[in-house]
Amino acid sequence: MTAQDDGLDFPWEAAPGPGSGGASGVAGDDDLADALALVARRPPRPVPAGAPRSDAAEVPRPAPGDSGGQAAETGGHGDGKDDHDGDGVEDALALVGRSLDGRAHGHGRGHGGGGGGRSGGGHRHTLPWAEARAIAARAGRAAPLATQHEPLHRAQGQLLAEPLTALTDLPSFDTSAMDGWAVAGPGPWTVESSDSGILAGHAGPEPLIDGTAVRIATGARIPAGATAVIRSEHARTDGSGHLHAQRQVTHGRDIRPRGQECRSGDQLLPAGTVVTPAVLGLAAAAGYDRLHTVRRPRVDVLVLGDELLTEGLPHAGLIRDALGPMIGPWLRALGAEVLATRRIGDDAEALHRAVTTSEADLLVTTGGTAAGPVDHVHPVLSKAGAGLLVDGVAVRPGHPMLLAELGPGRYLVGLPGNPLAAVSGLLTLAEPLLRGMSGQVATPAPYPASLQDDVHGHPQDTRLVPVVRRADRLVPLHYNGPAMLRGIAAAQGLAVVPPRGARAGDELELLDLPWSPTPGGCFT
Repeated sequence: MTAQDDGLDFPWEAAPGPGSGGASGVAGDDDLADALALVARRPPRPVPAGAPRSDAAEVPRPAPGDSGGQAAETGGHGDGKDDHDGDGVEDALALVGRSLDGRAHGHGRGHGGGGGGRSGGGHRHTLPWAEARAIAARAGRAAPLATQHEPLHRAQGQLLAEPLTALTDLPSFDTSAMDGWAVAGPGPWTVESSDSGILAGHAGPEPLIDGTAVRIATGARIPAGATAVIRSEHARTDGSGHLHAQRQVTHGRDIRPRGQECRSGDQLLPAGTVVTPAVLGLAAAAGYDRLHTVRRPRVDVLVLGDELLTEGLPHAGLIRDALGPMIGPWLRALGAEVLATRRIGDDAEALHRAVTTSEADLLVTTGGTAAGPVDHVHPVLSKAGAGLLVDGVAVRPGHPMLLAELGPGRYLVGLPGNPLAAVSGLLTLAEPLLRGMSGQVATPAPYPASLQDDVHGHPQDTRLVPVVRRADRLVPLHYNGPAMLRGIAAAQGLAVVPPRGARAGDELELLDLPWSPTPGGCFT
């Protein structure tokens, strides 16, 4: 089994330290021995009854500054294919400071240039988390925008492809702002006989002459000659058929004049505005039946793996597919049009056909991004002539994620097979890519919030940890192992934890989830 198969990531850019092999920064034999001895001294992990010994579980690590031995949150079992985060071995190897590959060949892992593609030797060029997000955002913005004319009832959530310009004055004629009386000149006024007065939606009423009044409904057209509207509750009639105002009446009172809100040709909203229900109402009022919008990016989801069940309980080595039901709705929440979710299995030829025949703007695969015997994503991308923009990210969970360009304006995001690792890939690569492809100006940046409890970190990589907000503090949730969804299901966001962790009171960046948090208690 290779280090990559086991999900181990040998760090080789660490600063030299005591026993690190001197100024060259290459690890000495003593360092390697110390690191491996640390692994040997670590007590074996408890394995739940019936669980395979090869499953990866997140090992409790001490918070920064702790002397060790204090248990933290526990994680879950991986799917054995991609993202074996948190088995503790990589923490020991972090003491070495350079990879074994660097010792053998005299060089370390590359972090250069415009992307994370593999070198000729086949090594991953793992990118820092923020840089990988930025590459995905740039790739999305580079894709040409497709536009369409959508009926109003189908345009919600899309972006305006052009400014929204008024096609008429609003309002298009003088209207009454209240139910009451339209009056002409000073009072008292003689009430014009009418069955129901002037109603909204009716043809133009007869003109009023000075000293007369007529009943009028909200939204009805103001008759010529009217100088004000008196609200029903502000007037009374006497037995002789005269109307008396109970407070001062000013000229133009409760009349909405033509063009009060806008004139025909006025720009109401700029291009790039998200079409909300309020925008739909404004567009309808301004005379639109259809809107010119940016078309949602079309996405195909390809779920890989022979071990997945679509219904029933796990049995005989088979597990339920948690990603198929989750990925499509998540992508829709990000503004994508999901064309289909297809289950491919561990079949390289079927995956190649799916990748090369899809008409989607973006393909999202789950699993198969490492280098195991049935991890087919890299060979299929190579065979399809795709270019790797990101091939591995320094983030836990989810480091084997990737982003490839299939052709002009067409991409593939490869998510790891573990559920929380896949969520990490969605937030790291898919979200900024889709925002760019849909014409949004920028991906919302993580924003700072204070941490309530200590949270442990990876020696070199960023961690994304599910959290909830309590009294303006971030509370890390348990059940945050790469194979677990219990924590993220209760979360309000993911905290961006720097290498080596953070202390209570530290400010961390927070990534929002693309939906409103569910109110109620948190049970994790």
